[in-house]
Amino acid sequence: MGEDGENDEASRGAEGGNHLKAGDAQRPGEEAVGDPDHCLSGAPKFVSTTLRPTLMPYPELYNWDSCAQFVSDFLTMVPLPDPLKPTIKKEEKVLPKKYTIKPPRDLCSRFEQEQEVKKQQEIRAQEKKRLREEEERLMEAEKAKPDALHGLRVHSWVLVLSGKREVPENFFIDPFTGHSYSTQDEHFLGIESLWNHKNYWINMQDCWNCCKDLIFDLGDPVRWEYMLLGTDKSQLSLTEEDDSGINDEDDVENLGKEDEDKSFDMPHSWVEQIEISPEAFETRCPNGKKVIQYKRAKLEKWAPYLNSNGLVSRLTTYEDLQCTNILEIKEWYQNREDMLELKHINKTTDLKTDYFKPGHPQALRVHSYKSMQPEMDRVIEFYEMARVDGLMKREETPRTMTEYYQGRPDFLSYRHASFGPRVKKLTLSSAESNPRPIVKITERFFRNPAKPAEEDVAERVFLVAEERIQLRYHCREDHITASKREFLRRTEVDSKGNKIIMTPDMCISFEVEPMEHTKKLLYQYEAMMHLKREEKLSRHQVWESELEVLEILKLREEEEAAHTLTISIYDTKRNEKSKEYREAMERMMHEEHLRQVETQLDYLAPFLAQLPPGEKLTRWQAVRLKDECLSDFKQRLINKANLIQARFEKETQELQKKQQWYQENQVTLTPEDEDLYLSYCSQAMFRIRILEQRLNRHKELAPLKYLALEEKLYKDPRLGELQKIFA
Repeated sequence: MGEDGENDEASRGAEGGNHLKAGDAQRPGEEAVGDPDHCLSGAPKFVSTTLRPTLMPYPELYNWDSCAQFVSDFLTMVPLPDPLKPTIKKEEKVLPKKYTIKPPRDLCSRFEQEQEVKKQQEIRAQEKKRLREEEERLMEAEKAKPDALHGLRVHSWVLVLSGKREVPENFFIDPFTGHSYSTQDEHFLGIESLWNHKNYWINMQDCWNCCKDLIFDLGDPVRWEYMLLGTDKSQLSLTEEDDSGINDEDDVENLGKEDEDKSFDMPHSWVEQIEISPEAFETRCPNGKKVIQYKRAKLEKWAPYLNSNGLVSRLTTYEDLQCTNILEIKEWYQNREDMLELKHINKTTDLKTDYFKPGHPQALRVHSYKSMQPEMDRVIEFYEMARVDGLMKREETPRTMTEYYQGRPDFLSYRHASFGPRVKKLTLSSAESNPRPIVKITERFFRNPAKPAEEDVAERVFLVAEERIQLRYHCREDHITASKREFLRRTEVDSKGNKIIMTPDMCISFEVEPMEHTKKLLYQYEAMMHLKREEKLSRHQVWESELEVLEILKLREEEEAAHTLTISIYDTKRNEKSKEYREAMERMMHEEHLRQVETQLDYLAPFLAQLPPGEKLTRWQAVRLKDECLSDFKQRLINKANLIQARFEKETQELQKKQQWYQENQVTLTPEDEDLYLSYCSQAMFRIRILEQRLNRHKELAPLKYLALEEKLYKDPRLGELQKIFA
C-alpha cells in the first residue's frame, strides 16, 4: 500500500495519503497510492512502492470493507520511541562473566525483615493512593492537553475514488484499523502526494482547512502535478461547454501522437505478486493471534479452530488506565456445535449472558445468569418459531417463574408462577422428585376474535393456597370497564361425606352487561369444574417448565465441558471422518483396479491353446492367429449390436401394441387405468431412449475398439513374426 512515515496510533490525523482508485477498490493492492514523506526541514525521506495488481480467489477480498479488515489483521502497529526518528541504534548487552565472586551471606534479622514488610505495605498503600490521584489528574489533563506533535507525524492511508463500481463518493481507509472515514474527517490534516502502480501525483492545493476543501480530480494539472506523462493518466473532468470545443479529430490525433512520443511507464514494483494460501488466509493474524491494546480496553483475535473451544475474539474493558480492574469481557465464538456465538461477562454484577445462533437443540437464543445452579436468577430467551409451544422468554428467581408466549392456538401470552418454601432441602438429584409448592399462577391471554369480549378471558389467577380462582375478561371497544368473576373453590364433600351442591356465594361476579345464563348455578358449576381442570393442567405445565430448566442447565454444562466444534465436510484438512472416508474410497478404487487388471482375460489365450505348448510360431501361424482373433472380436461386436437392436425393436413393438390397445379402449378406461397407461408409456420411452443411446455409442466405439485390438496384436511379443512382416 505504501510506506508508513511514522507508525503512531495518532498518525491517522497526520498529513499524507494512500489512495486506491474506486475502480479497483475491490482488488487488494491494485492502484494503491500513498504519501512517501512529509516535506519538513530535517524530516526523514522514505522510498515509496506499490503492490502488483493481483486477483485473489477469495470472494471476501472483492469488497473493500472485508478486504480492509483482512489487511488490518495482518498489520501490527508498533509505536516508535520517538515519532520523528524512525531508526534508533540499540545498545549492546554485556554478557555476564563465567566466574564471579559469590555474594556474602545474608545476616539481616527477622524482626528487621518484618518491619521492612510493614514499611513496604505502607509505601504500596501510599503509592496506590498516589496512582489513583495521578490517574484522576491525567484524566483531567487529557481533556484539554494539546498534542505537541500535531501535524508533524507522517502516515499512509488509502483513498477510494468515486465513479466506478457504484462508489458514490470518495472516502479514506485506515490500513491499521480497516475503518472507513469521510474525506471531510477532521483527523486527516492534509495530503502531500498520491501514487499507484501507474503514476505519482503531488498535491498543489492548500491544506489550510485539512482535507475538507481538496478536489480529487487527478486529471487537473493545476491541483495535482503528475510525475509521469503516460497515456493512461487520469483525464480532467470537463463541463459540457468545455467538452463541446474539442471537435477537431485531426487535432486530437496529433495530440495523442505527441503524448505517445513523450510518455513512459512507471517502473515496475519490486514487490512480487501477492500469494495467499488458504491456510494463511484463514490464519490472518501473525501466528493466528493478535492483541490490540486500547485505552482501558484490550482486543484479542485468534484464527478459527486455533482454540479448542472455538474462541476467535475477546474484548476486555478495564476501569483504570493500567488495565488491572476488569469491568466486562466479551468473547466471540465460531463453529461451535452448541451454536454459541457470544459470551458477555459483567465483572461488576457477575452477570453472564450467552448468545446463540439458530440451531440449538433447546432453541436457545439468549441465556443470562449468575450461577448455573437451579432455581437461581436467570433469563432464558428462545427462538419461538422453533418451539411447538411458542415460548419466547422465561424469567426465573428462587421464588417465581415468568414465561412469555406468542402464536399459541389458546392465545396464552403470559404465565407467572409463585412458589412457596420447599419442604425438603434442595439437591441436584432431588429437584425433580421434590418440586417447589405452587402458591399462585397468573395467566394472561391475547384477544380471541372468535369470542365476544365479555366471554373472552383476558387474565385468570389461580390462588392455590387460598383455593380461589379470579377471572378478568377483555373489555369491549365501546366500554371502559371489563367484567370480572371470582370462584371460591371448596371441597366437593363435607366432613360427613355428603356431596356439596353449588351455592350462589361460591361465585362472585361483576358484569358490565348482566346476562341471564351467567346467573344460573349450573353455568357457574360447569365453569368452576372447567377452571379446576385448567388449574391442574397449568400446575403440570409449570412443573414441566421447571424440569426443562434443569435439562437446559445440564445440557449447557455438558456443552461447556465438551465445547465440540463443527467441521465442514469440505474441510478435508480437519474433518477426520471425511478424510478417512476419502482414503477408504481411494483404497477400494485402487484394489478394484488391481483386481480388474489381474482378472482381465488374455485375448490370445483361446487361440494359442490350439497349438502344441512351447512350439515357436511360424509366420503363417502368426498371421492366422491374428486374423482369427480379429474375426472373433468383430463377430462379438456384431452380436452385441444385434442384441441391443433386438431389445430396441422389442420395446418399440410392445409400446406400439400398448398404444393401439389404448386407442381401442380409451372410452371405457377408468382414471386408474389411464394413470397406469401413462406410467407404462413413460417407462417404455425411457428404456427405448437408453437402448438407442447404447446402440449409437456401440456403433461409434466398435471401429475404435477393433483398431485398438489390431494394434495390440501387432505389438504383442508372442506374435513376433508379424513385426517382421511389416518391418
